[in-house]
Amino acid sequence: MARIAGVNLPNQKPILIALTAIYGVGRNRSAEVLSLAKIDSSRRTSELSDAEVETIRSILEKQYTLEGELRMQIGQNVKRLKEIGTYRGERHSRRLPARGQRTKTNARTKRGKKLTVGSGRKAAASKT
Repeated sequence: MARIAGVNLPNQKPILIALTAIYGVGRNRSAEVLSLAKIDSSRRTSELSDAEVETIRSILEKQYTLEGELRMQIGQNVKRLKEIGTYRGERHSRRLPARGQRTKTNARTKRGKKLTVGSGRKAAASKT
């Protein structure tokens, strides 16, 4: 089992897809790294030699910020936005979309379960 940046890569998947298990590596970056390492992207992770895994590891670790360091960097950026009081920082602190998306009808993931707010007529009518 190949281990890069503290992540065990799945053996049964093609290396192009398996590299995306690493935080900070998507399909494009994975293809770019494989072309630099001169490795066929359709080969399975289990088919790679130790030398090939080592070349991939060295390319990723030298050129890119990955995993814990990247998460920490993103967290610090969000914290800085909150501290200086920007609009984006305010949206992050309120746990709302920060990039201009509408919230009237969408953004359920950010806003949580739908809560219906009634007019209060039934409660007022039943009291009298």
